[in-house]
Amino acid sequence: MKNKKFIAIDLGAESGRVMLGFIEGKKLQIKEVHRFPTHRIQICEHLFWDAPAIFSEIKTGLKSVADHDIAGIGVTTWGVDSAFIDRNGVLISLPFHYRDRRTENIMERVFSSVSKQEIFKKTGIQFMPINSLFQIYATKLQTPWILSSAHKMLFMPDLFNFWLCGSVASEFTIASTSQMLNPLKKKYKPRGDWTKDILRKLGIPTHFLPDIVPPGKKLGILSEYIREETGLSRVPVFSVCCHDTASAVFAVPASGDKWGYISSGTWSLLGKEIDQPLINEDVLEYNFTNEGGYKGKIRFLKNIMGLWIWQECRRQWETQHNRSFSYAELGEMAAKEKPFQSLIDVNNSMFLFAGNMVEKIQRFCKITGQKIPQTIGEISRTILESLALEYKFHIERMESIAGSIDILHIVGGGSQNKVLSQFTASSTGKKVVCGPVEATAIGNIGVQLIATKIVKDHQDFRQLVSESFPLIEYNPENQDAWNVPYEKYLKLKKIAQQQI
Repeated sequence: MKNKKFIAIDLGAESGRVMLGFIEGKKLQIKEVHRFPTHRIQICEHLFWDAPAIFSEIKTGLKSVADHDIAGIGVTTWGVDSAFIDRNGVLISLPFHYRDRRTENIMERVFSSVSKQEIFKKTGIQFMPINSLFQIYATKLQTPWILSSAHKMLFMPDLFNFWLCGSVASEFTIASTSQMLNPLKKKYKPRGDWTKDILRKLGIPTHFLPDIVPPGKKLGILSEYIREETGLSRVPVFSVCCHDTASAVFAVPASGDKWGYISSGTWSLLGKEIDQPLINEDVLEYNFTNEGGYKGKIRFLKNIMGLWIWQECRRQWETQHNRSFSYAELGEMAAKEKPFQSLIDVNNSMFLFAGNMVEKIQRFCKITGQKIPQTIGEISRTILESLALEYKFHIERMESIAGSIDILHIVGGGSQNKVLSQFTASSTGKKVVCGPVEATAIGNIGVQLIATKIVKDHQDFRQLVSESFPLIEYNPENQDAWNVPYEKYLKLKKIAQQQI
C-alpha cells in the first residue's frame, strides 16, 4: 500500500480542487491535478449551488488520474448546505446556497416555536442564519414540497459521496455543523444523534435524516457508471472529515494542548481542539460553537467572516478596473497605507451577503463616524486590521472559557497572507505558525492514510505534516500599538449593534 496514491476532492466556497496525495521519501506529497470554480447560480431571486456542474468537474479530475494506482477517494466541502434526494436517488432541487437571502430574519421565527436556549443546550452550536436548521425551516415555509418529497437529506459532501459510490449516510463532522445534532448523546458511534424533538416542534419532518458515520469509514466502491466514465478501477470511497474545517484542523502540525488554530479562507474558523463539548451560559453568550472532529474530538470554535469581505471587494475591483488583482498585490497595497485609519466590525450581518461590499464598508465607516476609506489600499488595510482585531477579541473570550493557548496555527489559503499573519501575531500577542496552505486536502488524505493503516494514528500524521511542508513563523511586533485601536474597535462593535 505504500506506493498507493489517494485522491482528495476539496471543495471550497470559491473553488474546488482534485488533489493527489502519496508518501514519498518519508514525506507526504500533494499534487493538484484539477482546479475549478465551485459553480453557484442565481435563478430569479434565489442563489443555488450547481451541484451537477460541480460533480462534472470532479469527474474531469478523476479522469486525469486514471493511470495512477488509486487506493482511496475522500470528499470535503463547506458546512451547513444540503440537498434532498427522492426514493430513486434523484436530486429533487439544486441545493440552496447558504448566502441565499431566504434565511434573513428566519431565526426569530424559529425562536417563537423553540427557544434559543433549548436549541443551544441540545446542540452546542453557535447561532447563524445560514445554519442548516434555519435553512430547512425556510424550506418548510417557502418550498415545503421539497421536504414532503424527500427520501434522504444529504449534506454537500454526502451528496457527492452518494453520486460516487451510492452511499446514503451523513459523516459526523459535516452533520455537526447543522445545529440539528446533539453531541452529548452516545447512542451511536461517533457521538451524537439528531435532535428530532426540536425538528418536530418546528413542524419539520424527520424521516429524511440519514444514519451518521464516523470519519475513516469505507463507504463503498466507485460505482460502475463512474468507473466507466473516468477509467478508474474499483476504488474505495472513504468518509474522511468531510467538513473542510474539520479536515484542516486534522492536518494542523501541532502537539500538546496549548495551541489554537485559525482555518483561514472565505471564513476564518478560530478555535481550540477539546475532548468534550462546552455547553454553558458563557459559550451561549459569546456565540461559540462545538463542532465534531476526528475520533469524537470537539472543535470548539468561532465562525468569523474571514476573507469573504476582501474576496467580494476584489471581485468588485476587478470588474471596475477590468483587470485581475492577486491577494499578494492587494496585501502590498494595504501595507503601504497608514495604520488604523478606519475599522469595521467584520462579523456584522451587513457583510454576510454578496454585493456592493466596498459601499457597505464605506457606509459602516460613515455611520460610525470614521474616515471613509476610498482607495483599494485603504479599504484592504481596513479589512485586514479589523480581522486581526476580531481575532484578538475572540481569542480572549476563547481562553477565558477553554484555557490559554501559547501558539496560534493558521492553516489554509489565508496562511499565505503575510500582512494579515503579522497583524494577527501583533494584535493577539501570540506566536503564529502558518502552514500548510492545503490543509484541508492534506487532512483529507491523512484520514485515508490512517484508515488504510499506512500511517499509525493521528499524532503520527501530524508529525508527518510538520516534516513535509514549509511552516512560517511570525512573532508579535510593536504590540502596544494595537491597544488603542483595539479599544476603538470594541466601541465600534457596540455602536454597530445599536445602529446597523
